[in-house]
Amino acid sequence: MTNRFSSEDKNQFEWETSSTYDSLGRTIGEFFVEIIKVVIISLAIIIPVRYFLIQPFYVKGASMEPSFYDHEYLIINEIAYRLGEPLRGDVVVFRYPKDPSQYFIKRIIGLPGEKIKFKDGDIIIYNDASPNGIILKEDHYLFEQTATSGLGKSEYILEEDEYFVLGDNRESSLDSRRFGPVPRRLIIGKAWIRGWPFDKITIFSVPSYNF
Repeated sequence: MTNRFSSEDKNQFEWETSSTYDSLGRTIGEFFVEIIKVVIISLAIIIPVRYFLIQPFYVKGASMEPSFYDHEYLIINEIAYRLGEPLRGDVVVFRYPKDPSQYFIKRIIGLPGEKIKFKDGDIIIYNDASPNGIILKEDHYLFEQTATSGLGKSEYILEEDEYFVLGDNRESSLDSRRFGPVPRRLIIGKAWIRGWPFDKITIFSVPSYNF
């Protein structure tokens, strides 16, 4: 027994088949268009954030222990210093003054216009608020019984656009005691979040001082 299709049935079948494929084609096309839209929107958000607002930073070495350890992954806030000035205690990423292609991470100790003096293992800050000098208390982020040496130079006077930076691990840090103050223009941003390792994820705040 054979099935016979009338000309009308055949045309109807072909039309339905064609309609199904056309609908499927439109669905797939719309799906890929939506994917492209999502990718474009994501890039439009991520690229400005990545290049103008935040940057990843990979800690190398022991100079910032015990605050930061080798191989930790940080997120650096770049916009903070477009809206305000660096503060004492900020942990900053900056271009190495002697080779701007290299990036260092240190803590700001001295601010523009201040005099920094090293005496008997202490750091003494001289500024308008403390013209006679005041000892900087840093016990909350240094190793116990840390004594800070000036490494051959007892005092530094900062210009109006200079910052004095030190590593928290004072005995194992290449910092302003070696290469001098850091100009404001070389400071990229401040440490904002520790993203790795996961068990140490932290949002950082500025430490408080005794003055």
